[in-house]
Amino acid sequence: MLFDLFKACVLGIVEGLTEYLPVSSTGHLLLMDHFFGFDDDEFGKAFVVLIQLGAILALLSIYFVRLWKIALALPNDAEARRFVIGVLIAFLPAAVIGALAYGVIKSVLFNVWIVCIMLIVGGLVLFWIDRLDLKPRYYDATRFSLPMYLGIGLIQCISMIPGVSRSGATIVGAMLLGADRRSAAEFSFYLAMPTMVGAFVYEVYKSRAELSAGNGLIIAVGFVTSFIAGWIVVKTFLDYVSRHGFGLFAWWRILVGALGLIGLALIG
Repeated sequence: MLFDLFKACVLGIVEGLTEYLPVSSTGHLLLMDHFFGFDDDEFGKAFVVLIQLGAILALLSIYFVRLWKIALALPNDAEARRFVIGVLIAFLPAAVIGALAYGVIKSVLFNVWIVCIMLIVGGLVLFWIDRLDLKPRYYDATRFSLPMYLGIGLIQCISMIPGVSRSGATIVGAMLLGADRRSAAEFSFYLAMPTMVGAFVYEVYKSRAELSAGNGLIIAVGFVTSFIAGWIVVKTFLDYVSRHGFGLFAWWRILVGALGLIGLALIG
């Protein structure tokens, strides 16, 4: 039981820390499953789905006031309506492709070799985007143009390949389309809300036969640690990338990907 609680705690922390950083939460969880067996029958899909809710609620709790103000402004503020439409436009490509290609993504792309390679490639992309001499035109995530929202949404679809990172794809896409680091990172939070909630609901539906009231303490530990870790990341990430860029996350991706490839070559 104690080891089960330890595994729940570790998985919750990994989910919360990596969900909003450009390092791929899915990739990290798949590697933990492969090398450490942290996703056995007791820690299967249903458990991962439930602890993801902790990370979602952490984000919503921090952005609740801003979301409430936007909601109140919708009847009278055209800019608020345009922003909400923009988020929905950015969300739709991944929602449509994810629903249509769910089986292929799960059966073909959920491969640890692909994860390791994409972690390394994504790290190199973060180094590249940090060194580009970009000329930002947007400094507020709520003020992007509608075509830009669509472009970010299309680029986000690349993150369906495990190891790419949803937040990483969103941030890189936003910066290439004219956003500065901070607004690009913040929009990745806004876009995470419908994307993660939609994915959560879809996974719950797909995993409904696995969900039960058993192991409540284990699920609670994973949920709480995911919430706390996610809350810390959301509160600190924007200031960090504004000052320091993405170098730390690029090095982390390359390190984890390289170690994963070495592990696969040596022990399979």
